[in-house]
Amino acid sequence: MTFLGLARKNLFRKKLRLILTTVAIIVAFLIFGVLGAFQATLTSGVDLAGADRLIVTHKINFTLNLPRAHVAKIAAIPGVKRLTYHDWFGGYYQEPRNFIVAIAVEPESFLEVYPEYQLTPQERAQFLSTLDGIIVGKTLADQYGWKVGDRLPLHSNIYSQESGGSTWDFVVSGIFTGADARTDTSAVYFNHKYFDESRSFGRDTIGWLTVQTEDAKLNPEVIKAIDETFANSAYETATTTEAQFQAAFVNQLGDIGFMVTAVSGAAFFTILLIVGNTMMLAVRERTTEIAVLKTIGFTSGRIFVLILGESLLLALLGGIIGLLLASLATMVVSQAGGFLATMTMTPSVALTGVGIMAALGLVTGLFPAMRAMNLNVVQGLERR
Repeated sequence: MTFLGLARKNLFRKKLRLILTTVAIIVAFLIFGVLGAFQATLTSGVDLAGADRLIVTHKINFTLNLPRAHVAKIAAIPGVKRLTYHDWFGGYYQEPRNFIVAIAVEPESFLEVYPEYQLTPQERAQFLSTLDGIIVGKTLADQYGWKVGDRLPLHSNIYSQESGGSTWDFVVSGIFTGADARTDTSAVYFNHKYFDESRSFGRDTIGWLTVQTEDAKLNPEVIKAIDETFANSAYETATTTEAQFQAAFVNQLGDIGFMVTAVSGAAFFTILLIVGNTMMLAVRERTTEIAVLKTIGFTSGRIFVLILGESLLLALLGGIIGLLLASLATMVVSQAGGFLATMTMTPSVALTGVGIMAALGLVTGLFPAMRAMNLNVVQGLERR
């Protein structure tokens, strides 16, 4: 019998104990996998943020608008390569519960500043030439069955039209995909001019700007120049890098990293005690068998490796199943759409999980393996 086969036989001899211990490990890694994927989804905007992109908002609050006149003034600042502006629409589809990230943009500059949103040449041309055109992310298009050419009515819970209604009618000009699998394709973008001309209040204002600098090294100088330009005015600005802006936005939900670490840490600490106790009990029950193995020629080193191998096998068995279930769970969550539409088990989360499995197996198996390795043969046989 091979070494692995012997370890497997020993592990499966107490099936009820194995099942209960494995289930506990599965639950721990399921929690870790889901929370890790959730954290990766929320922080993906930080990871994908352009190093040369800056975000300009109202100094007092992000929700306050800025005059559109700021656009030309910022564009004239040395170091600014190009810029675009946006307005938060507060949109939903059919019913308020169908919340949609809907943003009014200047089409041409938006697509230049954000090349990660990819359209076909025909879709791009259609979007640029259609006043009431809208581009929708593939995730949303798949969720609602939208196609190019469809009429798409969107409601706003913030703005109303001059005519009194709160519904804007759009034509789907294109369905954009992401240059990266992590690129968010669960939003829609439409022409700011169409929106601005028809809204009942807030005309000639914008929500925020994205500024692309000529070189990321110029970011500090450009940030300082922008904010100094509007200092002591009625519409002062607060400028940060896109990564800092995304991180601050995520932090409004709380310290996600700490929460994930705390919950996962508590789960793994519990598992450490459970698995460690299980392995110690298993070695104690097999004292005589281990003594016999030593009698027939098994060295102390081989006994050590055998027990440690059992512990690693147990950790890998439960851990892999747990991560697979976590991956399935993230797939189910992503199908629901919304801001978690890009939620997936990332390679970094999976690799971290494998590392934790190895560490769990080594830590919980170390002391039982040392106990077995140092077992006195005579004393072991006397316990029979």
